[in-house]
Order: sequence, then C-alpha cells, then structure tokens
Amino acid sequence: MGPMMDADLVFAKARNSGARIGVGATPKDIEKVRHSVAEAERSGYGQCIIYLEPAALALDLREDRIDAAVRGNMDSNLAMRAVRHEFEVDHLLRMALLQPPSGSLFFFAPVGVDEGQTVTQRLEFAVLGAKLMRRLGLEPSIGVLSGGRKSDRGRSALVDRTLDEAAELVSICQQAGLRAKDCEILIEDAAKECNLIIAPDGISGNLVFRTLHLLCEGRALGAPILNLDAVFVDTSRAKSSYADSIALAAALARMD
Repeated sequence: MGPMMDADLVFAKARNSGARIGVGATPKDIEKVRHSVAEAERSGYGQCIIYLEPAALALDLREDRIDAAVRGNMDSNLAMRAVRHEFEVDHLLRMALLQPPSGSLFFFAPVGVDEGQTVTQRLEFAVLGAKLMRRLGLEPSIGVLSGGRKSDRGRSALVDRTLDEAAELVSICQQAGLRAKDCEILIEDAAKECNLIIAPDGISGNLVFRTLHLLCEGRALGAPILNLDAVFVDTSRAKSSYADSIALAAALARMD
C-alpha cells in the first residue's frame, strides 16, 4: 500500500510560502475568484493577482513575474492555448488531485478527453506524476486501471486491449523503478491502495473525474500541468472556491 495523502499536507506546505500566484477569471464571474483569492490570502497561501487575459497570465508565468498560476474560471480552451503558445509545447498533460467524500487524496490521470490514448502517453503521466509527487515529499504508488477484470478476457476485443495495455504499462513502470500495480477495473481498491491512479484513457478518466467531483461532491484540488517548467494548476469552473487550488499551486511553487 502506498502512503495516503491528506489535504492538510498541501495546505501546510502552502502556508507562509510567500508565493505570487496568478489566478484567471472571466469578467462575468469575477466575484467568485475575488472571494477565493481573499480566502487564500487570509490562509497565508501567498499573494494573489487576478488576470482576465489568458495570454498575460501565461506570459507572466513564463517570465517569472509570478511563481505559479491557477486557471480559476478562465475559459479552458483559451487558457490552455495561451500556455501551449507561450511555453512552446504541442500538448499538455494534466493530473488531477482528487479525494472521494470518505477517502484519501490521490493523483489521477488522464482527465482530458484527448489525452492518454496510448501506453506511451500514459507512461508519461506515470513518470512525470511520480516526479511531481516526490516534490511534495510523497513516494508514488501507482495503480493502473483497465476496462475489466482479468477474468473478463475474451468477452470484448476492447476490454482485452485495455487488459494487455495495463499489463504492459505496469511492467514498464516496474522496470523504471516505480512501484506499480495492475488494479484491473477495480478503482475502488486502487483508491485505497494507491496514491497515483492511471485510467485506461482520457474519456474514462474525465468521466471518473466528473462523477467523483460533480455528482458525488468529492474534492478536486486542481490538476497541475506536468510537462511545463513552471507551476500551472488547471481547475474546473464548477468549483465553488479556488482557494484549495491556490494552495496546491503555492505548495508546488515552494518545492521548486
């Protein structure tokens, strides 16, 4: 079993960080961001600056005028496009930090519907996700999901493919010195035993994220972008407050 996480770990690392955090907002819903910023600053998570323009947020992050960025309720497509342009990357890898209503925090990916379509792409999540966790002082324990139990083999070509790919990914992770386990389709066991979970693809990962966070009222602290030389925490516009995402950004900035 991997070391379990608690939100208090993130908050403790963020407190008194002195970080300068850029937070994205849309003009029509800026009050939610203002309230989140006030809450974060009262909690000691750093000094927050609100941005209305995605390009300005991405530029200031690249130029080190801010220590970290949080998307807030800024339009996702515009924000991600600005980050890709400013940092000159052709794709972004986001890993969500989730907590079921009665359970421990765990990192989870892929959550973008167009992400994690191959074993190679999911390996990138595992390797970079493990690196991020170690920056927080956590030793990663990786649970790899597939589309069924091993006993389901033969019922569906698609399920068989996910079983084969999960076994391949676990083997590669272990050869790379990472602790990894094939959890089949048993996400309920993976969430108890592992602190970094890899979904079969971005579509199923996005469905898990939305089910846990939006239907079951689980906590979603945010989704750090793994393949940037900077701290950018993506968020869901459905969140009632971004203070915990600001804390996550401050904690990661402090580790740099």
